[in-house]
Amino acid sequence: MVFIRDTELVLRAAVELVNTLPHTEVSGVDTLTRPADLEAFVTAHGYTGSRTRDEDELARVRGIRSRLLELWRVDRDGAVPLVNAMLADGRTLPQLVRHDGMDWHIHASDPDEPLAMRILVETALAFVDVIRADEYARVRVCDADDCEGVYVDFSKNGSKRYCDAGNCGNRMNVIAYRRRKAETTA
Repeated sequence: MVFIRDTELVLRAAVELVNTLPHTEVSGVDTLTRPADLEAFVTAHGYTGSRTRDEDELARVRGIRSRLLELWRVDRDGAVPLVNAMLADGRTLPQLVRHDGMDWHIHASDPDEPLAMRILVETALAFVDVIRADEYARVRVCDADDCEGVYVDFSKNGSKRYCDAGNCGNRMNVIAYRRRKAETTA
């Protein structure tokens, strides 16, 4: 395992959230447009704390996506000021907590803070672990020609090249196979 469990869970949630942006989504469609979309995301990733479940909450969460995306557009040193700004904006106060069957882990914001701020702070805290572990090379953008999806490579050897959003690995392998096949028959 590259990262501790709660860090990995938050990184996976951040990937999914960033990949709802239309330019990172293979379909080119924004996939976080309704409160029901946000509810599914929050449920899937087990975010706790206060919720308003309204259009304002949706707008705030949609608003942090581009800020999170910036973490995939910089190197390790470039990520530090971004992460520090996120932590400062959230007035972080790291606390060990245990809930919902999860063992001790860190929450860094008050459970009454708006959902978007809690997501931003938890993601920043997860990126602190990535930076401190000197594993920033695992924070990547998909290698597929037609995809800008983001991912974090959790593989043992760090060799993953494609995101999981649009079956990019399979699609690119098929394209490469067809190209090789055409070259041998030509």
